[in-house]
Amino acid sequence: MNVQEIKQRFGIIGNSPLLNRAIDIANQVSPTDISVLITGESGSGKEAFSHIIHQLSPRKHGPFIAVNCGAIPEGTIDSELFGHEKGAYTGAVGERKGYFETVNGGTIFLDEIGEMPLGTQARLLRVLESGQFIRVGSSKVEKTNVRVIAATNVDVYEAVKAGKFREDLYYRLNTVPLRIPPLRDRKEDVYLLFRKFSADFTDKYRTPALHLDEGAQQVLMNYSWPGNVRQLKNLAEQLAVLERDRTITAATLLTYMPQEAGRSNLPMRLDNQQREDFSERDILYKVLFDMKRDMVELKKLVAEIIEHAGTGDNYTPNTQTLNQLYHDIELPAKQEAQFTIQQPVVNTHSNSDALITPHAEEVEESLSLVEKESDLIRKALKKHKGKRKLAAHELGISERTLYRKIKELNL
Repeated sequence: MNVQEIKQRFGIIGNSPLLNRAIDIANQVSPTDISVLITGESGSGKEAFSHIIHQLSPRKHGPFIAVNCGAIPEGTIDSELFGHEKGAYTGAVGERKGYFETVNGGTIFLDEIGEMPLGTQARLLRVLESGQFIRVGSSKVEKTNVRVIAATNVDVYEAVKAGKFREDLYYRLNTVPLRIPPLRDRKEDVYLLFRKFSADFTDKYRTPALHLDEGAQQVLMNYSWPGNVRQLKNLAEQLAVLERDRTITAATLLTYMPQEAGRSNLPMRLDNQQREDFSERDILYKVLFDMKRDMVELKKLVAEIIEHAGTGDNYTPNTQTLNQLYHDIELPAKQEAQFTIQQPVVNTHSNSDALITPHAEEVEESLSLVEKESDLIRKALKKHKGKRKLAAHELGISERTLYRKIKELNL
């Protein structure tokens, strides 16, 4: 059976080369009794591949059971897998067969194998090597013929190095490694899967079909999908149930897609309070940098005037730049340390208008954020004649925040 036939039989959607490779490996290993370790992120479809391997194997007519090792308490997992005798522990009112005994001749799928306790790992290793196990509370050796397929969403080799997983069991399970690619590595399959899930839902409940516009399709393919195929299916069903407009836009789609820190390619959205705090801080930094730039420009201009005055050349500075700097730099009313620089007299022709330059008083620059913030708010209120709503808009903050700042700073 080729890859395309397997896709049709088991309802697998996608044309990704990574997906095709995983299906091909599952097809090749199915006729054997070799243990398989399936790795992949949560929701990527690991259990579906265990069914493929079982159904394509000579054991397809035997029993199949999927066991989530992470969902079974550590104190009872041995009993669940290998069974127990009557009175083996408190609450054991009778004997019980374990999964390895009931699935004899079939396949057992051990999901989240990385969560299995070390003691249970030793028992599992013995089953894999000899087919033997002992029920809890018994001394009798039992035999079983079970194929084991294991799966995990963690790096088992790292768990081995950390002492949380037996190295011998890792190599025994990892005879044939099978990696299921995450959905973010199958961008070409995302829209196909969405169409399949939405069509299945609309057919089942007889609702109008969903359509994604081009922008929504781009958002769908560029999302990181931390929940993989399971998350995509849930999204398709949510849209089919909740959206009255059956044409989905990018803006609509974004409201259903949570942002995962460090994993999403979508732009980050801030709530109102975060946006206000960020704007205030950003404005203060901008004021400081602008003042520094203006001071540098003013120093350059003064140095240029002095240089030409010393040579005796007729020189007219850029009056527009000088006036702009003079009006932009509003000196604080109180400064402890001040000093004055008198501008030099510039020689001009007797019949030309004398260059009138303002008296510039250079003061020590204050780095107090409170003073800069107060100064900025005063400017905005003065510019808009005391209208707080317009001043708040100019500052990039809410009117409520501006009112709070005015009270805090006693303006």
